[in-house]
Amino acid sequence: MTATPAEFEARLRQIGAERYHDKHPFHDLLHGGDCTPDQVRAWVINRFYYQASIPMKDAAFMSRVDDPALRRAWRSRIEDHDGTDEVEGGIARWLHLADAVGLDRDYVASARGVLPTTRFAVDAYVRFVRDKTLLEAVAASLTELFAPKIHAARIEGLMANYAFADDTSLSYFRNRLTQAPKDVAFGLGWVLEHADTAEKQDAVAAALEFKTDVLWAQLDALHAAYVTPARIPPGAWVPGSYVLTPAS
Repeated sequence: MTATPAEFEARLRQIGAERYHDKHPFHDLLHGGDCTPDQVRAWVINRFYYQASIPMKDAAFMSRVDDPALRRAWRSRIEDHDGTDEVEGGIARWLHLADAVGLDRDYVASARGVLPTTRFAVDAYVRFVRDKTLLEAVAASLTELFAPKIHAARIEGLMANYAFADDTSLSYFRNRLTQAPKDVAFGLGWVLEHADTAEKQDAVAAALEFKTDVLWAQLDALHAAYVTPARIPPGAWVPGSYVLTPAS
């Protein structure tokens, strides 16, 4: 039976309540000030790969869209991350964070030290958006429904607990507090309009669950490699390497 838009939105929000990565124990460590400097650096290195892949994901999506109105609405997402000639984007802002924790930003940007699971998960997300239906591709972006809460908690926790945290190093998260609600208002409205059968609603819910898995898998890999059992896979970043200045 097809749910009403309100019922279906409640179903999507429940997915976030149960599965969003704000509940992962690594975030408790990070936001509570319990990560070592190298654990923070490992997070910065691996999360950069996800951030840098977002505009490629969005470009792949737009290449499949016939409707100019949808392309116009979506293209700001690419500018938000890539920036423009006048405005710095999210990728550049993330590299300010890399600078602040003492990492060699060229190494971070190269993605050479990214964990295999991070790479597999993020690449799977890009492929998902490229290959699935437009409805499923938009639905996968709806983790943005839950992002402002975690960005606010992250700003508060990092500012309170780490010396590197300031307005410059945390500029990515501050900007997302205004960018994410704009993006999700459009994406949610589009999904609610176009998911007009029970089958489509199930596909949307599955796409959102897939995206929560992508985010959760990245933190699982990070926790296993750099917290416990602290087993770093071959080729991944080794604590202490590519550190230009100490950070705390």
